[in-house]
Amino acid sequence: MSLPHFKYHPNPMGTESIVESDTECCCCGQKRGYIYVGPVYAEEDYDESICPWCIADGSAYQKLDASFTDECGIGGYGDWDNVPQEVISEIAYRTPCFCGWQQERWWTHCGDAGEFLGRAGCKELMEYGPEAISSIQDDTGLDDGPEWDEFFNALDKDGSPTAYIFKCRKCGKLGGYQDCD
Repeated sequence: MSLPHFKYHPNPMGTESIVESDTECCCCGQKRGYIYVGPVYAEEDYDESICPWCIADGSAYQKLDASFTDECGIGGYGDWDNVPQEVISEIAYRTPCFCGWQQERWWTHCGDAGEFLGRAGCKELMEYGPEAISSIQDDTGLDDGPEWDEFFNALDKDGSPTAYIFKCRKCGKLGGYQDCD
């Protein structure tokens, strides 16, 4: 069975937000072979118990009142482009999020939300190129120099600090942010 498509999170297996699992979904009661392991915001504890299909079709939101990204975090709490309510609803209620060190933010650009590409350390940022590096440097507020160099070299995809990289769906620009524990 192929996973549902998430236009704002096109590779949730690659980003490790969805993993193979024989866990029964608490929403639909089925064992579909995959389970979501990212953040869930609800009154009940639904950690690692919702299947991707119940996220994609909105069932988890409708039946469990579960959301996956803080609505205000879409657009970085006002730091990035505003987006229509339909985009906010799709990301918050029908798109798997990712795990961050602090409260997750969803990068926006060109009046739309970006596609989440994944976490990145120094090595991955260099592979993404100067545009991604510049975006993360801008987010830190650090100028070129020893302090930025030290921070950049410390970035770790699986550690702290970590960068989160997105791609604009309209113009292709790379952007994102960083955080640490």
